[in-house]
Amino acid sequence: LQLVESGGGLVQPGGSLTLSCAASGLPLEYFTMAWFRQAPGKEREGIACRTSRTDKTVYLGSVKDRFTISRDNAKNTVTLQMNSLKPDDTAVYYCSADYRSFCPTPGELPNSGHEYDFWGQGTQVTVSS
Repeated sequence: LQLVESGGGLVQPGGSLTLSCAASGLPLEYFTMAWFRQAPGKEREGIACRTSRTDKTVYLGSVKDRFTISRDNAKNTVTLQMNSLKPDDTAVYYCSADYRSFCPTPGELPNSGHEYDFWGQGTQVTVSS
């Protein structure tokens, strides 16, 4: 499975961006998908997860109600819609895939990166005026 992110860029505070993750090699419908991010000088953190079968979602508290993870199995893509962006959202954003059929709990999500089997190369998001 290969994952390629796109859609990053520079946006003003309060603005929106949509990140896309295009998969090839295997159908995404069999994978639980997640988005992670890593800000300069900080650890990578999981921010959103969507399960493979039940389509349940889990979000990091600081992005809940602002970010939405969705999947289009027909197009083999996963997206992250980001609204009301803040400077603290500045980071490299990564798409990831896990063979398991469930997401971590909200408490486990930030540090769950070691559980994911496939990663994209990342896309930079900068929130600044």
